[in-house]
Amino acid sequence: MTTIDPYKYSQVVIVGNGEFPTTPLPLRILNDATNVILCDGAANSYIKRKMDFDIIIGDGDSVSDEIKQNYASKIIINSDQETNDQTKAINFLYSKGISEVSIIGATGKREDHSLGNISLLIDYMQRGVNAKIFTDYGIFIPIIGKAKVLVNPKQKVSIFNYNCTEMSAIGLKYQIRAFNALWQGTLNEATNKEIIINANGQYLLYLAY
Repeated sequence: MTTIDPYKYSQVVIVGNGEFPTTPLPLRILNDATNVILCDGAANSYIKRKMDFDIIIGDGDSVSDEIKQNYASKIIINSDQETNDQTKAINFLYSKGISEVSIIGATGKREDHSLGNISLLIDYMQRGVNAKIFTDYGIFIPIIGKAKVLVNPKQKVSIFNYNCTEMSAIGLKYQIRAFNALWQGTLNEATNKEIIINANGQYLLYLAY
């Protein structure tokens, strides 16, 4: 059984082109980062904040000409249209042997992009990359199999089944099962300081702050 501390974060951070964070946890993650990878659409607003970064990566269509000129040595152009910029950043880090990643700025602005970015966490987990998305409101964590999750009593919880045929839990207000619709696992609540999830496949956990 895996023990998951949702608030443990990697200091390798990907910044997406969604809403820039305004709440304490994602801002702390960014402040503590040792490496910052910008998806190309995020570069314009990020650089205006005069914050340090290491690489800008993407297909290059969203980066201003000024940034392309001033930061040419830090830009990696990847024109693959079968992957989005978040995945390009994950692939780059994975090629460098990095498999623990925090993602911020993945949601907001466009709901279709938000949903796509969140769903990709399962794909990254299948490849051996442990990535979490931290938003202004909560944390998305991909999980496989049985897990113990450290939480706060009354913390809001949602569980999205991916391919489990068996699911149950201890420490939730409402019992779960192998849901076959996304909405069915939403709006649950922790009743203790930990949740034990018994599952035989992959699923996505959301915890509200």
